[in-house]
Formats: sequence, structure tokens, C-alpha cells
Amino acid sequence: MRKSIPIQQYLTNASHIAYGCMGLGGDINNGEVLSKYDIVKAQSVVECAVESGINFFDHADIYRRGRAELVFGKVLADAPHLREHMIIQSKCGIRVKNGDNFGCYDFSAQWVRQSVDGILKRLGIEFIDILMLHRPDPLMDVEELANALKSLIQAGKINHIAVSNMNHHQIAMLQSAVDIPIIANQIEMSLSKLDWVNDGVMVGSEGNSKIDFVSGTLEHCQLNNIQLQAWGSLSKGIFCEQGLYSSNQNVRNTAELVKQLSNKYQVEGEAIVLAFLMRHPAGIQPVIGTTNENRIRNAVGALKVSLERNDWFNLYVTSRGEVLP
Repeated sequence: MRKSIPIQQYLTNASHIAYGCMGLGGDINNGEVLSKYDIVKAQSVVECAVESGINFFDHADIYRRGRAELVFGKVLADAPHLREHMIIQSKCGIRVKNGDNFGCYDFSAQWVRQSVDGILKRLGIEFIDILMLHRPDPLMDVEELANALKSLIQAGKINHIAVSNMNHHQIAMLQSAVDIPIIANQIEMSLSKLDWVNDGVMVGSEGNSKIDFVSGTLEHCQLNNIQLQAWGSLSKGIFCEQGLYSSNQNVRNTAELVKQLSNKYQVEGEAIVLAFLMRHPAGIQPVIGTTNENRIRNAVGALKVSLERNDWFNLYVTSRGEVLP
């Protein structure tokens, strides 16, 4: 059994890019029956990520209706040595539409405990390194949730807790009830989703009210040593080769600039797109979800790039589609 890893060691040893496993597992309509192709594909993708220097793997119990965790568990069963060097994070709290449930969020103690047991069973592991609460539950009883998380830690089922898609008010409220640190917040951030940046530069400017981001969230995470993780970080590849032929002028302009910068820094376009995030002083950890192995290799090229200030701002302004105030 692998020993739990202290928080500071996580922060030191975690790869700067995480692999998001939402694309593994094949057709959700096949229930828990995995095909040979599903397993071989997952094995190949995970091995590619590991060989590329990625040791942080991001899951959620709803990814492929549990199939992503299930197939990942098969990979670990066939190569158990991989687990020793991995940081595995999984999320719970979203209940998909089923019967008289129209789809909801659930942070009740019963659901969280049940979800963790399901995650552990599908992954075939003894504990989750990080349990992430997937989306804010408006009916959350913070004391009930805190007690559930504490019991899961005491039982050795989870080591650390994190949140996803939360603003700093929600994080602070939860943190007030739990006596262990919330170590990460995963939100959508990318070259195409810029409100996390716009929030900081549009203060006192016309149009500030249109920004879809809660002010202070980035700063709260930085001040409290909460790792910011970026989902959707590659913008579905729209700024790489395919973007050069987009009907959207703004996308096309950005893709052309990405190509120029990829030539300048001698990396592929995916690396430039991620380098934009990683240049920010918040220390953003991009989560990539592609199952294309070439794109995984291209993406880790971002580790070799530190964008010059002018290049970073040119990317930002071009993708914004308008000059700064």
C-alpha cells in the first residue's frame, strides 16, 4: 500500500500539466462492458502521458458514466507500478439525469460517501489522493459536508480535498468548516475563455459588468496557496492548425499568431496555447483532455516555453478581439 503524500510534497512533485481522463472508456451506452479497444486505447494514452512527464491524472465519477475510471482501473491492474508515481484526483457531486432526477448537484454526506466508494471500486485503488467537489450544491449543508470529508480522511479513503467551479466566497465558506486546507480549484480558463483575465484589467472600465467571473477568485487562490487548475485549457484545438481555416476572423487571427509564436519558440501550437496560461503568476496547472497522443506530446512542449511579456499580451489582445481599455 502506498503511503499518503503530504500536501507540500504534492505541490512540489505534481506535474505542471495534468491529464484529464474524460475521454477514456469508449461508448457510455455499453454500461460497464469495456471492449478490448477501450482498454488498449486507454493503456496507450496513459503510457504516452507518463512518458511525456505527466504524473497527475484527473477523473470524475461522471466521466463516461464511470467508464473513464473503470478503464483506468484496468490500466492500473495491468501495470500496478504506475500507481506508485501517480497523483490521482477524482470529482464527485454531480448526479446525472436518471428517472425522476432531472440532474442535480449533491454534496450530502450520503452521496459523497457513496460516490467515493464507487470511485475507489472502479479505479481499483485504496485511496484517492485528491477528492474534488465538482460543482457547487445550492443545498449544501457545510457542517454535514465537512463531517463527511473528515470521516473519509480518517478512514484513509481520501488524502486531500479540492473544489471545482467555485468562486472565492464559496471556497471561504467551505474552508471555514473544514480543518484541512482546500488545495485546488479547477475552473475553465483558456485563450478562448478570458474572463479570468478580463476581470483584473477591466476594473472601472465600460463593459466590466459583462464579465462572467467572480472578482477576487484568482487572488484568493493565490493568497491561500490554492492550486488553480484550468479545464478546457486547449480550447478544443481551435487555435492550432484547424483554426487557420476558421470562418471566425478572431479565431483565425489568433491561430495565425499562435503559429508565428510556435515557430519563434520552436514548439507546436498546443504548447503556445498552454504557455499562455502557465505564464500567469498564479501558477495555473492546465488539464488537457485529448486522447490524441501527438497532441499530448505537443502540449508538454509548453514546459520549455516562457512567453515574453509582449508575446503574452499580443495573444491576449488578439484573442479578446479588441484593444485593452
